[in-house]
Amino acid sequence: MNEIDLASRQLGEACLPAKASIATAESCTGGGVGEAITRTAGSTAWFDRGFVTYSDAAKVDLLGVKQETIGSHGAVSEAVAREMAVGALHQSDADFAVAVTGVAGPGGGSPSKPVGLVWFAWASLEGEVRAKFEIFGGDRAAVRQQAVLEALKGLVALVAPKE
Repeated sequence: MNEIDLASRQLGEACLPAKASIATAESCTGGGVGEAITRTAGSTAWFDRGFVTYSDAAKVDLLGVKQETIGSHGAVSEAVAREMAVGALHQSDADFAVAVTGVAGPGGGSPSKPVGLVWFAWASLEGEVRAKFEIFGGDRAAVRQQAVLEALKGLVALVAPKE
């Protein structure tokens, strides 16, 4: 079992006893987090829905991201990731959500937002929102795979009971 499948299985094992469900809001991963989750047998019990919001307009229309936030910070930013995660919660029946937005490459990077930069946000109905960024190496496929894994790991950390 690869790392992504293992993380998805761990997420299901955290969601089931808590009767929790998940929503995803994805840009650079293009639905990869939702695909990884739905590869897990039984995920219908804990995966509510996924939003692939690749364009800025989709982020605004489907998730309620403010156009001003995108204009001020850019689509690849902590502020947009946070609004995507909260929007995914509000537009779903989920208890937890993850958002992913980044520069997968090979083009599109800049000195302040290099290729491989990915912002993540995880949100809960209880009002908690966590955000972080990573700068991943490798080609476009490698950046996207690493982002899927990080998104899943963050969900596991948010959903799993606190010890």
